Amino acid sequence: MTTTNTPVLHPGLTPAQRDCLDPLPLTGNHVISGPPGSGKSLLAAHRAMHLALTGRPTLLLSRSNLLRQLLCDTLQGLTVPGAPVEAATVHGWVLRHFGYGAPRTQDGWFDWTALTHQAAATLGENEAAAPHLVVDEGQDLSPGFYRLARLAAASVTVFADECQRLTETNSTLTEITDALGRSTGRGEIAGNHRNSREIASLAEHFRTSGTRPEMPFRSGALPVVRHYSGTKELADDITAMAARHPGDRIGVIVNSQRMAADLMRRLERGGLAREPQLYSSVASSGRYRDLDLARPGVVLVHRASAKGLDFDTVVIADTETDTATDPTAASLRMAYYVMITRARTRLVLGWQGSRLPRHLEGLRGWVHTK
Repeated sequence: MTTTNTPVLHPGLTPAQRDCLDPLPLTGNHVISGPPGSGKSLLAAHRAMHLALTGRPTLLLSRSNLLRQLLCDTLQGLTVPGAPVEAATVHGWVLRHFGYGAPRTQDGWFDWTALTHQAAATLGENEAAAPHLVVDEGQDLSPGFYRLARLAAASVTVFADECQRLTETNSTLTEITDALGRSTGRGEIAGNHRNSREIASLAEHFRTSGTRPEMPFRSGALPVVRHYSGTKELADDITAMAARHPGDRIGVIVNSQRMAADLMRRLERGGLAREPQLYSSVASSGRYRDLDLARPGVVLVHRASAKGLDFDTVVIADTETDTATDPTAASLRMAYYVMITRARTRLVLGWQGSRLPRHLEGLRGWVHTK
């Protein structure tokens, strides 16, 4: 089994991304941090391909099923014969490894302490089958998961950004490193290859911690804060955007499932050139579960599922749902930091009601207001 570095240079990586990826040993645990747009998901896929060349089973994990679908698409373009990598959710991996009777806590999520005890009891029994795990958006998983992974995997590589912790069971970079052990390597990747300078600048207004990332070189239109009289006007505006930019992927991010359902009905009747797509985490299969994220058109997603995705145009549809939230709250600021940085070229922050939401006040210079 190969344990020394055997870098595979696939097209599409920048020199900085290669400099981050190539020195990583094919053994041990590693945590790589970087801001939105730095290419963490792409690097995670490349890292998984490198590890698969050692001959061990290799899994590319995410908490989000929608992100898993995107990672599957990425892996298809990186396939090396004889070195398969599987993209899976953490939920799916745990059920496969521990069975459908895996212990859970009262909130329905896994009991990481109990699972860690189970893994410790069988440690070393089938070491050759222990997989390499690569985790994307690793800040969305608890330290308990990483203590389990440390025992159940041959190696763990985590790509994360602690400024994007949206789940209730999340981890800081320090917590991930501590859970994986003192010998865990740390690395960073800089740069923003997704957003325009104007979109990245607005995102900075909502960033909660860390050093200021390097601003993108590419410039574009200012983001727009737009008032809508109702859902019909919102749907009409999205339909008009799709008509003006027929080659774009337009992501509509909502905080309300009711809003998502209402918008979907209106968009389906609105004469779009391509059928709109809606992702629902409660759907087990079918059109609301399995999406084609690569094709142009409109995709509706809840903000909880937006992590790791990107679109040419993003519409944050119902910012008024955050009116009662303290505009300085870290959870709110992280949510908007994530949603804003999904946009490559155009961004609209929509609101309804009689008063501009407090967290959208004071943005003069960063946005146009309509």
